[in-house]
Amino acid sequence: MSKLRLVRPSMEYREPYLSFYADWINSGEPMVPWVVRQDPIDFEAMLEFLYAEDSEEKVSHPHWVPHSTYWLLNEENLVVGAANIRHRLNDKLLNSGGHIGYGIRPGYRRRGYASALLAQALQVTKAMGLDQVLLVCDKDNLGSEKTILKQGGRFESEFTEDDGTIVKRFWIRLGGCHDGI
Repeated sequence: MSKLRLVRPSMEYREPYLSFYADWINSGEPMVPWVVRQDPIDFEAMLEFLYAEDSEEKVSHPHWVPHSTYWLLNEENLVVGAANIRHRLNDKLLNSGGHIGYGIRPGYRRRGYASALLAQALQVTKAMGLDQVLLVCDKDNLGSEKTILKQGGRFESEFTEDDGTIVKRFWIRLGGCHDGI
């Protein structure tokens, strides 16, 4: 696991990403985080989409927040996961989205990649200057809950979304004490 690395999306990773995307499509499972639903047929356009709102100046809608996407590459340079990091929270994200959305491609789960992805994404948020981050997962997603807890997540509450989905909300304090959250 020491050779795993988080990278910013680029043309260099076109083929590994197309394989990642195909794995999700073929699985029939919901694609997470939300940015991986973007069709990569026009790869350059997809990259533009991923970088379109990665700073405050670029945010095009008053209810959106800046966000950055990263891909997790394994030892073989395959894209095995993706993370979307929200630079700040709005009301919706505070309730049920959190700072980090992440997912591991279906064929590579239960191998420790989610923990590695989240650990590296937390380093990115720390470098951005965040003191603590919110992570959420569906109430019945025990794998994600274990991953969040392993990285220091502290349960705060549950939230029921408009469609009835119940999500669990966890805070992770970065670089220090976990008391007082």
